[in-house]
Amino acid sequence: MINEDKLVQIIADACLEEKALDVVILEVADLTVIADYFVIAAGRNIIQVKSIADTVEKTLKQYNILPTREDGYQEGTWVVLDYSSTILHIFREEERNFYGLENLWGEAKRAALQNIK
Repeated sequence: MINEDKLVQIIADACLEEKALDVVILEVADLTVIADYFVIAAGRNIIQVKSIADTVEKTLKQYNILPTREDGYQEGTWVVLDYSSTILHIFREEERNFYGLENLWGEAKRAALQNIK
């Protein structure tokens, strides 16, 4: 079984593999009960957003990890993949700027990608 820190890194790495823009990891465990981490990433267009989601799902499936919930894939402007302890938000650039999820969770500590093991 993969620990939470490793799961977050695998998700972030899979996003970066698909050239996701501005991948951010927020530690939200002290702020909410819904997850320990949010991973936020962006794609330039709907095709890239879906490609990022597909790559994350394919990568985690190799570890027999499936999302408990997913939403937004058909539209491709804001895809959410819920892996219980970690929730991945993949936005198209325009939606990411509009919703400002990082600002809504401004009190969350940002984890550096290289510090997650």
